[in-house]
Amino acid sequence: MKITHPIDIDFPIRELKKKEFPPQLLEIPQPPEKLFIRGNLPGPNTKLLCVVGSRRYTNYGKEACEKLIAGLRGYDVAIVSGLAIGIDGIAHEAAVNAGLKTIAIPGSGLGVSSIHPIAHIGLARKILDSGGCMLSEYEQDFKATLWSFPQRNRISAGLSCAVLIVEAETKSGTMITSRLATEYNKDVLTVPGNIFSKTSGGPHLLIRLGATPITKPEELLLALGFESKDSAPRNLELEYSECSPEEKMVIEILREPMPKDDLLRALDMPIGQANAVLSVMELKGLISEKLGEVHLI
Repeated sequence: MKITHPIDIDFPIRELKKKEFPPQLLEIPQPPEKLFIRGNLPGPNTKLLCVVGSRRYTNYGKEACEKLIAGLRGYDVAIVSGLAIGIDGIAHEAAVNAGLKTIAIPGSGLGVSSIHPIAHIGLARKILDSGGCMLSEYEQDFKATLWSFPQRNRISAGLSCAVLIVEAETKSGTMITSRLATEYNKDVLTVPGNIFSKTSGGPHLLIRLGATPITKPEELLLALGFESKDSAPRNLELEYSECSPEEKMVIEILREPMPKDDLLRALDMPIGQANAVLSVMELKGLISEKLGEVHLI
């Protein structure tokens, strides 16, 4: 008896009709003949930002990716990436954590036994549960190959209004995506890196070629055509409502600023877990620490 996977039940694969294709994807030189989807595409007014980078990422790259995407919370932005191990997976996770929709474009078909990498089947479920989707031009049973990854990169670049490169070696699939973005007249953005790291070679080359360096969420928002966070009002009530139970506990305790040590004791959870919760909230821009005291934003 064939066992049906929960994803197949909740998010069956369907083939998009040509009229359902994102219009910007039909403008690239080699648009896909077919397009299969699980989940739902974002609305036509949503800004699509492609975020890609090295599989062999550094802690710096991970933190930069998470902080920049967290800074997009509350804006009509969706993150496009390739579901791969490394910066791609981090970008999808960060988008889900920030309450943003995200589009995964693997180098394989969308069948459960074909999704690549299989280690990210749980992440795929998170993406779908959070209102995002998975796209592929390949039949559902198609297994990923060396050539299918560069080929899918044109879809990632073609869908998006801009491409953000977090970390990449000078010769890598990530750099193929940046080249395609340039050919498609999309904005190329990149995160400057450590001059001693091989994964900074790609971003620094792109900056020399004219890519826009991005060092904070406000710069990313401006590059996407939004007002900076300093001038645009935030819906803090909505942001608080989307917090995890642990984050809501912090918000409840921090009605008044307090020393970090006192806050950690008040949270009554393992110190490592408490520090992790506070770090994520700081990345989201929900709390800040000044002169030893933690404040709600």
